[in-house]
Amino acid sequence: MKITRQKHAKKHLGFFRNNFGVREPYQILLDGTFCQAALRGRIQLREQLPRYLMGETQLCTTRCVLKELETLGKDLYGAKLIAQKCQVRNCPHFKNAVSGSECLLSMVEEGNPHHYFMATQDQNLSVKVKKKPGVPLMFIIQNTIVLDKPSPKTVAFVKAVESGQLVSAHEKQSIKQLKEEQGLVKNPKQRRRKKHKKISGPNPLSCLKKKKKAQDTKSSASEKKRKRKRIRNRSTSKVLSEKQNDNE
Repeated sequence: MKITRQKHAKKHLGFFRNNFGVREPYQILLDGTFCQAALRGRIQLREQLPRYLMGETQLCTTRCVLKELETLGKDLYGAKLIAQKCQVRNCPHFKNAVSGSECLLSMVEEGNPHHYFMATQDQNLSVKVKKKPGVPLMFIIQNTIVLDKPSPKTVAFVKAVESGQLVSAHEKQSIKQLKEEQGLVKNPKQRRRKKHKKISGPNPLSCLKKKKKAQDTKSSASEKKRKRKRIRNRSTSKVLSEKQNDNE
């Protein structure tokens, strides 16, 4: 029985891996009902889930699920302890918490981009999850973990993609990456950041004292020397001319 269950799980995982890009580590969103069923069935989730799925797993939940379990009181105290040991994923209800089922549904919107598994015993939540293509559904039956087969909505979506009528979110992401690698689309991370001008101190060269006066004094002194030389040259020329006249 265990071998057949793992065969079915392997088949369903291959379907989600090939068509929706589901990969390890498998991120499994748990709600309070699934934690309570695991507690009653004495199921060690951290040990049995990786064996069943034959791969690395991450048990996850949200703040809304934890708050819901706190408000339900002592009857679900054990389930709350299991949920508290899970990784808490950020949900859009940071200020105003909503019900656990509503919160978990919001985590798989827009094609389930983070490839979450949904683990729940809530029938209403399971029906809503099955209407969203590409979301693997898990539940506990007879104290054993089961990965449900792909829903009719998921199968119809895959057929539409294969016929060219639709493009899956996984294919959109791969196309976008190829375009970025080939330089057809600019990667927003590679955009140049605007350089902000740094506030710097005054230029040290501008703080130096001006030397105009010294240059002016030097130029005036050189001009005076030139004038003196000219006067001397004129006086010597006059003396020479007078001597020539006396000789004559």
